[in-house]
Amino acid sequence: MAKSAHKNQLAPGISRLSRSKVFSKRAAYKVAKESKPVATEAPAQGEHKSYVKNDLVVALTAKRNDMSQALEVRKAKATHKAQRAPKLRKSITPGTVLIMLAGRFRGQRVVFLKQLASGLLLITGPFKLNGIPLRRVNQAYVIATSTKVDLSNYKVDAKFNDEYFKHEQVAKLTGTEEEFFGKEAQKKAHPAHKIADQKTADKDVVAAVAKVPYLASYLASSFTLSKGQAPHTLQF
Repeated sequence: MAKSAHKNQLAPGISRLSRSKVFSKRAAYKVAKESKPVATEAPAQGEHKSYVKNDLVVALTAKRNDMSQALEVRKAKATHKAQRAPKLRKSITPGTVLIMLAGRFRGQRVVFLKQLASGLLLITGPFKLNGIPLRRVNQAYVIATSTKVDLSNYKVDAKFNDEYFKHEQVAKLTGTEEEFFGKEAQKKAHPAHKIADQKTADKDVVAAVAKVPYLASYLASSFTLSKGQAPHTLQF
């Protein structure tokens, strides 16, 4: 511990000031340190004095990594693995009622139609029963139930693929007041052809749901857990 005056001691041997405070009060850092001259040995008799600068020697003998460490950029390791769609779970088959676990419609029940080429699941509400349109979802975010809708005679249209659900490119807004509050600031209407596709896709699904008592109300209701219920003990 740095020596301190008697008035700066809380008790004998215990300073009131910290080390940094004592160092600051001493102002030892303001005293310029004298540099001692370095003794150079004279070249022995018969030896030639080298006139090559030490910096040049260091530059010529330095390793490549020492010279250009900051300029090197590590390249990503090339992989040759092909991107494959994940396998569909055995519990998910066409017509299986799924419970959504994430997204805008989490907690809602939907009907599975087919798996797309990307591995995502094509589902529908149907829209007439619970307001859920045709969507793509990841099977990691759904719970497969034991309830099924008979879709043995149902065939999904081939146009419902990953390209069908891609967003259209829209010009970016410039941030003017006219864009937000002017006449052109209107809510974008849903494409008419997609509304017609939704009705066509849901027509046979709604008819199959109507054949089973209480299935329509089951799809329209949302899934919730009451107090004390553990999801891992439930049988869906």
